[in-house]
Amino acid sequence: MKNLCVFLGSNPGTKPGYAEAAGEMGRLLAARGVGLVYGGAKNGLMGVLARAAAEAGGRVIGVLPGFLKAKELAFEGLTEMHEVESMHERKALMAELSDGFVAMPGGLGTLEEIFEVATWGQLALHAKPVGFLNILGYYDKLTGFLNHMVDEGFLKSPHRNNLLFSDDPGELLDLMEAHRPAVLGKWYGLEKS
Repeated sequence: MKNLCVFLGSNPGTKPGYAEAAGEMGRLLAARGVGLVYGGAKNGLMGVLARAAAEAGGRVIGVLPGFLKAKELAFEGLTEMHEVESMHERKALMAELSDGFVAMPGGLGTLEEIFEVATWGQLALHAKPVGFLNILGYYDKLTGFLNHMVDEGFLKSPHRNNLLFSDDPGELLDLMEAHRPAVLGKWYGLEKS
């Protein structure tokens, strides 16, 4: 992977372990020569991740809508800054610039972003790995719900298996490097009526 897109909270969360993991991920990306693509902000876990990557000599690529940049939320240590008009443009450019996607702890925006790219993979629009950094069990209930979706017939097992989970940043990156996502399309194997 040349560049990895990381979606994560613009808030720090309630536990110090979230920020510690964001810093570890930033340093790890820099050490591996993988550029960080993220939302471009300086606040919350986003800022911790970007600062750690930048301070470790990594490439930090921010994609930020103008209305957020105008609120002085942009991280000033970016290697590249891409200003876009809308959140839709932001996600499209982040996807274009990236070879894989990771969700770290975050809120609704983080979930919306990671599930959009996961859905694009399900629709065979890309074959890039999608991972979740499950810090302090943050995504434990989500893994159970994804398994429930398979059991109930709303998610195919190969698409579920395209979503990689680990509580260790290095292990997650290794899994993503080795993983070749199943590109089957959403409706494979359905009987014609």
